[in-house]
Amino acid sequence: MLAEVEPSDSETGPERTCIVTRTKGPPGDMIRFVVGPGDVVVPDIRQKLPGRGVWVTASELRVAEAVKRQAFARGFKKKVLASEDLPAEIEALLTRDCLQALSIANKAGQIVAGFGKVEEAITGGSIAGLVHAADGGADGARKLGQSLRRRFGEGAVRPRIALFRSDQLDLALGRANVIHAALLSGSASEAFLARCRRLEMYRPAALEPRPADLGLEEDSD
Repeated sequence: MLAEVEPSDSETGPERTCIVTRTKGPPGDMIRFVVGPGDVVVPDIRQKLPGRGVWVTASELRVAEAVKRQAFARGFKKKVLASEDLPAEIEALLTRDCLQALSIANKAGQIVAGFGKVEEAITGGSIAGLVHAADGGADGARKLGQSLRRRFGEGAVRPRIALFRSDQLDLALGRANVIHAALLSGSASEAFLARCRRLEMYRPAALEPRPADLGLEEDSD
């Protein structure tokens, strides 16, 4: 059980302070950490765990720096254990959090999958964004991007996401061979997009999908 400690001043107000860079930012751009059993540093991805928290900018490089520089000990003002594997563990947790949000959006009826159904959804006009498998071909994504521009004009702004492999999308959506999907407008889709933005922010540039694979970008071309 996590220790019950009153939140510090750094956890009040609209911004949080990164213990590595000392810069301030909104909670959505940060990763919160608390101290768990055995004084182990625990990432609080949903930012809901009890106890005093410290914050690090949502970047794998910053988390690795926090571990290396023992910034967690200074932040918690006590000796704590921060694993060298913590940066990779957080990336896995953020990925799982995104896929869980995608599954919730699917259950809410805000996801359609398959090239043809995605094209139909674009024609219908209630599109919040597109999802493409990172290991899928670029041609289909390019054609759907063209469909977006034809439907909404050159100034259309719709997120296009290619942060997950096809097998990950299959599990999240409960169907096989998912390469393309559309997010329909709704709160569940917006929650998924918010989680994707944080995951993209967290991943090092070297590990992000190539531009041709879209990554997470706004469709404004």
